[in-house]
Amino acid sequence: MKVIRGIPQASNWTPCALTIGNFDGVHRGHQALLTKLVDKARDKGLQACVMTFEPHPIEYFSPEKAPSRILSLRDKLQALQSTGIHQVLVEHFNQAFASLAPDDFIEKVLVKGLQVKYILIGDDFHYGAKRAGNFQTLVDNGKKWGFEVERMDTLSENDTRISSSATRLALATGDLKLTQNLLGRPYTISGHVLHGQKLGRDLGFPTLNISMANRLHKRKPAAEGIFIAQVHGLGDNPLPAVASLGKRPTVDDSGRYLLEVHIFNFHQTVYGKLVQIELIQKIRDEEKYNDLETLKNAIHADAMAAKNYFEITDHV
Repeated sequence: MKVIRGIPQASNWTPCALTIGNFDGVHRGHQALLTKLVDKARDKGLQACVMTFEPHPIEYFSPEKAPSRILSLRDKLQALQSTGIHQVLVEHFNQAFASLAPDDFIEKVLVKGLQVKYILIGDDFHYGAKRAGNFQTLVDNGKKWGFEVERMDTLSENDTRISSSATRLALATGDLKLTQNLLGRPYTISGHVLHGQKLGRDLGFPTLNISMANRLHKRKPAAEGIFIAQVHGLGDNPLPAVASLGKRPTVDDSGRYLLEVHIFNFHQTVYGKLVQIELIQKIRDEEKYNDLETLKNAIHADAMAAKNYFEITDHV
């Protein structure tokens, strides 16, 4: 899969079948739409292309109201690749882009920039300045410029929409089973292993400190708390672990979010490695303790809960 930043020159682009959206989570509803796009592109002899945005438009206009992101850009691109998409265009969302009138967006970006021949959108899609463009304006412009437009209804299950909002709610409430059902895969967070303060080692539980995208340093992540987890990327099989995702209120008052992972019976030096942390089951919420000894006892109880889980299941 090819990843392109910004609108390419028309001479460097081949005609495409396109969908547009944020695709946070790349959940099963997204996957159904993307599968249809790939099939349509194959039938029409086109490249299947996704246009997505960085930052999320809501983050640009109202950062204080922006929802937590389910996936970092890295994880979103990996999830998109698994659907068979050929190209992903990551468009920098700024004032100039936000100000494009719907007709200008179609002519300058879709037609002259991306040479769109087919567009597939979700049922709640809007585009252009003030979100003035919609499905019907796309259809009207398709007749003018020679591209086909289709709309796909939101995927539902048991009368519940499979959506990014539903996925965020499942993560916020610690329901990892529901999250996996909505995503169609386990929930993972990727990042590089960084040097930390070595406090976990002093407490008897050395941890991998996982770098988070800048957006998460002080922005609330989709999931918080202490989790049974496993780590992918450090061997042939995932490694059983216990993970903490939060602000570490007992030892840190910076407000910065950090993902820390203690892998059982693991003693390798892996700084700089890119790993994927799979959150399996939430143990509890994060708490602030009066002293390090109480924190150490809590970590020990969390580790025992995770070890017991792996001993009685065949998850690994």
